[in-house]
Amino acid sequence: MGLREAPTALRGALGFLSRLPVGRDERAWEAFRTAPWTLPVAGYVLGALVAVPVALALVTPAPAVTVALVYVLAVVALTGINHFDGVADLGDAVVVHGDAERRREVMGDTVLGVGGTLAVAVVVAGLALGAAGLAALPLTAAVGLLVAAEVAAKVAMATLVALGSAAQDGFGAAVADETRPRGLVVPLVLAAPAAVLTLPSLAALGALVGALVVAVGLLWWARRRLGGVTGDVVGAANELARVAALHVGLVVWRAALDAPVGLGLPEVVGWTLW
Repeated sequence: MGLREAPTALRGALGFLSRLPVGRDERAWEAFRTAPWTLPVAGYVLGALVAVPVALALVTPAPAVTVALVYVLAVVALTGINHFDGVADLGDAVVVHGDAERRREVMGDTVLGVGGTLAVAVVVAGLALGAAGLAALPLTAAVGLLVAAEVAAKVAMATLVALGSAAQDGFGAAVADETRPRGLVVPLVLAAPAAVLTLPSLAALGALVGALVVAVGLLWWARRRLGGVTGDVVGAANELARVAALHVGLVVWRAALDAPVGLGLPEVVGWTLW
């Protein structure tokens, strides 16, 4: 892709990942689907937008439960429910008995099952509980972790797109089959600055690592149980990775607080990992 197409690709990413009134035309979609680097860049933009109402709630100061509600509402208002639909379809596929073809069939069914209902409930609860934990952080750290979590979620999607192969026609074939494994390098480089958003704490770095672990786990499961990546799996990766990023970031923050006083950064890293 030439540099002249980069703004168009980014518009396509924002149009696909959010409800922003941009990037809904065919040209933007075609540019986006071959440009996984746009995913973490869009993550910075969306993370910053989500962080605005949450930051306002934090400085009020609102109770932690209110911060949690504001965050969930902000995420849904900005990004819509498309990826939550992927979580629901993935949840149904996980619990169904049968081969890969049967699981893909269930994922394409419009009827919501118990597995999908439970999966969505867990994700929403995870988002809310993670946001409630932000109330214990300084404002700058809370905002940094929110942005890092959104970038991490988009890197998880890029990981599946770059390393996965499509299980069937559809979004997976339109995106995953267009990107080679080396296409993950630029998204990772672009996401790297998010790791410093909570310094001197390593919470943001933990968020990125947590999201990547989720992405690799989903990729492994999709290959074994679905025969490859589908659009639902990519969408679910966004939601699951965001939850994991928030909670891993909070755990790392708390671990650093509990570390013995007087340790330098290398010792705090070691203490956190221990």
